[in-house]
Amino acid sequence: MSTDEGKSDMSLLATTTLAALLVANPGASDADRIAASGGFLLGNAHRCGIEESRVVRDGGIIHDLIVAAAADSNEADDATQRYATFFVVSAYPDQSKEKVLASCKVIDAQLRALEQHKVPEAQAQAQAQAQAEPKAATIGGGERTSFRTTDGD
Repeated sequence: MSTDEGKSDMSLLATTTLAALLVANPGASDADRIAASGGFLLGNAHRCGIEESRVVRDGGIIHDLIVAAAADSNEADDATQRYATFFVVSAYPDQSKEKVLASCKVIDAQLRALEQHKVPEAQAQAQAQAQAEPKAATIGGGERTSFRTTDGD
């Protein structure tokens, strides 16, 4: 195997398998699952020749979902990197090898379903800020205690 072949992108089949494992992994965060699925979907949309403006707009939806699902900015950054990786591997599959490619008809249908999901920008930003900065609350009229909705999970 040449060095170039060793450095080539993962095949779509390997990417699909990795995405499925990530999505099914109970240790993976919601942001990671959204990133893997979104990168795979939008990368294939690009590969299928779906309008660039539509892919870019839907990329914004995916980003908002990642931010809303992430526990903090570090998790959001990691998931965004994972999204980019899945996008590139799906959008530009290695042409030198025989691959199983996702059906463009199925990709278009899934993209339409995504487009029906609206995440208002203000809502995503407010949730991201709330997760990044825990608020103090008075419990039982006593001392102010900092807590997050994820505490105790």
